[in-house]
Amino acid sequence: MTHPHLRLEAEVLELRTTHSFTIARGGRSDYRTIWVRLRDEDGTEGWGEAAPSRYYGETPESVLAALSLYAAALPDDPFDLEGAERRWETVLHGNPSARSALSAALHDLVGKRLGVPLYRLWGLNPARAPQSTFTIGIDTVEVMRAKVTEAEPYPVLKIKLGTDRDLEILRTIRDATAKEIRVDANAAWTEKQAIAMLPVLREFGVTLLEQPLPPRDLDGLAAVRRRATMPVVADESCLTVADIPALVGKVDGINIKLAKCGGLREALRMIAVARAHGLLVMVGCMIESSLGITAAAHVTPLVDVVDLDGAALLADDPFVGTTIAEGRVVLPTGPGLGVRRR
Repeated sequence: MTHPHLRLEAEVLELRTTHSFTIARGGRSDYRTIWVRLRDEDGTEGWGEAAPSRYYGETPESVLAALSLYAAALPDDPFDLEGAERRWETVLHGNPSARSALSAALHDLVGKRLGVPLYRLWGLNPARAPQSTFTIGIDTVEVMRAKVTEAEPYPVLKIKLGTDRDLEILRTIRDATAKEIRVDANAAWTEKQAIAMLPVLREFGVTLLEQPLPPRDLDGLAAVRRRATMPVVADESCLTVADIPALVGKVDGINIKLAKCGGLREALRMIAVARAHGLLVMVGCMIESSLGITAAAHVTPLVDVVDLDGAALLADDPFVGTTIAEGRVVLPTGPGLGVRRR
């Protein structure tokens, strides 16, 4: 896909998780993401990754089709990061993971041209990045115990609930570890179920509850939040900055994902608006390689809660980027995203 100044290339990555990764909506172990490369006239390459989700209306095929349209709207000046993201949204609305891959690639290219990591470009201190959680998907008791052992480097665990086995899952994890536990129901509970679960979550020492109810049930979220003793965070209810005002007073925080919001500029706007409303800010991910994870990791010095374990769940990560040391996110020091092929 050509453009006077930039050349766009895209290729499908076949990723496999170590274990089948199951949430309330279902599970699998094979994932396909799209590796996007933007090359300038000097041969400098910027990389990004699209992690499409059917839940948000995207597939690997739709990403490739969208990229062929966005290719005609690449910026003449790669440093026009803000303008580029806005233009892509007007060329073709939706397709957030496709746009986020282009955004990451453009930021990577600019960082490489300037010879600085992205967090330096934004004036951020990498030492401020919080600890990251490790997600334990829904599984058999034996496999969940094994996953707790595998999550040894991570100080905080995130447990997927939203099944008829929720109590058994909580008990299994708590019997296996004394670590901090956060819970994500992936929009699977009703208001009544969520309120009934609150004392149970408290008993198991759960410190955060993510998206207990369907995305549009904001009044239900408010009712759960009124009774909860731990912060209630919106994920599926909060895609872009435009969703934040309606959530104020109904939840305690929001979960930002590049594959939902469509780009790094939008992620920074979401952080600023959430902060202005006194909301806790979390950054999360899909199942993706270290390429997509590292793009999101560059905003972590600005957030409270990090859930960037998508690449840690993979059996074979094709990239090297952000790592976890003593539970904390360690940003790479190379220019741009600082990601390289394994």
